[in-house]
Amino acid sequence: MAGPLTGIRVIDVAEVISGPLASMILADQGADVIKVEPPDHGEEARQLANYRAGMAALYANCNHGKRSIGLNLKRTEGLEIMHALVRDADVFVQNWRPGAAERLGIGESDLRAINPDIIYATITGYGDDGPYADRRGYDPIFQSLTGYAHSQINPEVPIPDLVRNAVVDKATSYSLAQAITSALYARERGAGGQHVRVAMLDAGLSFFWPDGMLRHSLIGDGVDNFVVPGERYQLFPTADGRIVLWAGTADQMRAGLRAVSRDDLADDPGQRGLAMIEEANQVARAEAMQSGIAAMTTADIYAKLVEHEVPAAPVLSLTEVFDDPQLRHNGSIVEGEHPAYGRFRRARPSAQFSATPNVESSAPAMYGEHTDEILAELGHSEQQREALRENGVTSSWDARRSRPTGRRVP
Repeated sequence: MAGPLTGIRVIDVAEVISGPLASMILADQGADVIKVEPPDHGEEARQLANYRAGMAALYANCNHGKRSIGLNLKRTEGLEIMHALVRDADVFVQNWRPGAAERLGIGESDLRAINPDIIYATITGYGDDGPYADRRGYDPIFQSLTGYAHSQINPEVPIPDLVRNAVVDKATSYSLAQAITSALYARERGAGGQHVRVAMLDAGLSFFWPDGMLRHSLIGDGVDNFVVPGERYQLFPTADGRIVLWAGTADQMRAGLRAVSRDDLADDPGQRGLAMIEEANQVARAEAMQSGIAAMTTADIYAKLVEHEVPAAPVLSLTEVFDDPQLRHNGSIVEGEHPAYGRFRRARPSAQFSATPNVESSAPAMYGEHTDEILAELGHSEQQREALRENGVTSSWDARRSRPTGRRVP
């Protein structure tokens, strides 16, 4: 059965993570996503780390299920091909700095003149205007500006730190994907095409806010700061590693004490009712848990915590993630193979649909792998396609030579 977005065509000129991941979510849900890439080497993520036989891992992880065409938009013929693609498209996605699309002739007004009903989706770093609008923006910068770095303080090493993955980029991707589907739904109800804008700065702050800003959401006096969840984000050293536990209720806190054989403290009146929040009783509980966990192996304390129904997990290495029983049961990690770059892994899309399941997406495309296919769909003959390659307007993947073809033209 077709995915929920089958029949929707997306033109994606975005690069690296924020835009490409958003359109990949749409591809997983059935949309036909055409990745339009610049001449010579394709989009920027293809040049980044973890690279094999023409495929970079970062590109792969953000571009499953798309078709790739290499296109020189600075050439008149290339821009004409882009406009032809847009004519029958539903969505256009770009994440360039303000003004870049307009200079190439693919700004909103340019494309809306061709296709009035298109959903034009834009990611900017800071917004379309304002004091930072012309600056280059990257995930660590947005983490610093929106509270993530300040919140990453370990009491044992009281200095701020970054979340060591592109959390703001990915928050932006999911924000944009959801907004695009909302705009498509609104269009179905008569709203027409519209411009969807997401600033990474705003997406980062919005994603951080629900729990990261608890102390700053209720304004004025008389607010009691009883518990801030982030303060319990900590690792507990064991005899041979570390474990995470989350004792969020009084029952779970007492169960944790029993897991480390401190029934005496669990039964103490100081671990009941409002007495539990008195400093001396909190300290006694924390010290008992820390010393008890430190005396046990990770496997032993994990088993005890699970037995006592205390939420807990060992700290898995990146390779141990593949063997986690629940992830294996869910089928959360899937494998595929491409004839050029070989075997690869990906995470299964997290959203599952009962009536319109996600499509089994194709492998991430080599640069220009589908150029001929897409041009043929637009009505270009074999001779015309060859001429476009020879003139440096398009690039196509040559599977026999495992490299893109096409002459470089500035």
